[in-house]
Amino acid sequence: MQITIEVPDLLGEQLQKLGDRLPEALIHALQELTTTENTVYQEDNQIVELLASQPTPEVILAIRPSPALQARMSELLAQSKSGTLIRSEEVELDRYLLLEHWVRLAKAHAYKNLQTAI
Repeated sequence: MQITIEVPDLLGEQLQKLGDRLPEALIHALQELTTTENTVYQEDNQIVELLASQPTPEVILAIRPSPALQARMSELLAQSKSGTLIRSEEVELDRYLLLEHWVRLAKAHAYKNLQTAI
């Protein structure tokens, strides 16, 4: 199958350097993207499911992002600051920031509940 796309000059130059290895590079990149996205989405779902299960305040206060999620968020934030995010990464970052907001709200509520219980 032949696919024609228009890319920025700099990317085009990099792709030309790959020559016959371009299909291999694309396969590798797609596999990496799919694996990373699936892993991160699973963590998103796990956090949402945990919050929806009405856990104890102690469980809520113990919620922490995995090293992989933290690394991805740091990477996206750095790209955002440098202005190099593509649209799909902007959407991904917005999703993480919203999830972080929900967790912070849940933690604030859990902390308040622990303080009133004392």
